[in-house]
Amino acid sequence: MNDRAALDLLLAHGPLSRTRVGQLTGLSKPTASQLLARLEGAGLVVTTGTDGGRPGPSAQLYAVNPRAAYAGGVDVTPHRVRAAVADLTGTLVASHEVPYTEGASAVGQVTEALGGAAEAAGLGLPDLHRVVIGTPGAFDPRTGRLRYASHLPGWHSPTLLDDMAAALPVPVAHENDVNLVAVAEQRLGAARGHEDFVLLWNEEGLGAALVLGGRLHRGWTGGAGEVGFLPVPGRPLVRHVTRANAGGYQQLAGVGALARLAAEPGSGTGGAARGDDHGGGDGGPSGGTRDPGVGAAVALLARAAAEPEGANLRLLRTYATALATGLASLVAVLDPEVVVLAGAVTGAGGEVLRTLLDAELAELAPSRPRLLPAEVLEDPVLRGALESALAATRDEVFDTSR
Repeated sequence: MNDRAALDLLLAHGPLSRTRVGQLTGLSKPTASQLLARLEGAGLVVTTGTDGGRPGPSAQLYAVNPRAAYAGGVDVTPHRVRAAVADLTGTLVASHEVPYTEGASAVGQVTEALGGAAEAAGLGLPDLHRVVIGTPGAFDPRTGRLRYASHLPGWHSPTLLDDMAAALPVPVAHENDVNLVAVAEQRLGAARGHEDFVLLWNEEGLGAALVLGGRLHRGWTGGAGEVGFLPVPGRPLVRHVTRANAGGYQQLAGVGALARLAAEPGSGTGGAARGDDHGGGDGGPSGGTRDPGVGAAVALLARAAAEPEGANLRLLRTYATALATGLASLVAVLDPEVVVLAGAVTGAGGEVLRTLLDAELAELAPSRPRLLPAEVLEDPVLRGALESALAATRDEVFDTSR
């Protein structure tokens, strides 16, 4: 336990002296010295210089050995597969992207992307301790099939998970992309220190991640958080939603809703946004290639938020009501401490849209969680995949009792 506590402190604080490690762990200086010597002998800790510049003798500094292990993350979208490698401290070492090619196998694309990232890092695939792959939808734990992601070509073979495991010489885990955005926010961003939160993603589609008691809640089939399928007032009921690949909340508050609002007579926006209602289950992050409807919606909301008066303010209020309508159901059931608003569409509305959404939610929901803007804006799925892989890697590598 002392070994793990010391390693976690070094990760959190960076290089520390033996005295400081003892102070933070409550260990005596001789015991802290023995602990660090043991970790250094195990290859988990390295010396990194001294704390020169302070009064008195300089003290040797110790840090986690970044080369003790490496982890990989993969972000899969319909347009490309991007992989990255991080060292044990979480520093991004290298990345590699493979564009989608019609007819290419999912296993081949992942292997190529991950192999390219490993090669750029001066490693081979067997040098990676663990890999986490993020995709839209979720793999049903009962059948192994990918659900809620009909737009992802080549990923629907019933043997895909077995084929991927056989092709990669490293333990592999799979996770929903929006869930990985929540992991990134929990470890690095707006949700740090919060045990119960909802992350609402809004780009091509609406999706949510649910974190309860500090842990992701995935549901029986892995589909927890597919909020685009929610029936909501203001839209006709959609039946057989997975077959229709559509849902009420997506139709009410997705990018297609902004297109309709912009096109309404008297809107004052000149029909600036154009987009379709994408399927309720296809609402994950899109990576570097953005749907034209999303770009138009982002531009529309950004202009409205820059001058929130008249028609612009009416648009923002109407859209805030639409978002709050579905979000209120999540709040009523889950009672989260905070809601993290992620994705380019909601983000484009800025503080103006968040304030209006907060006011609407206060009237529609029984509790009032804080609404926080996402902070991990660059490659959030990939960052979450790396953080997830690193957490498992550290649990194994830092276990000095084996």
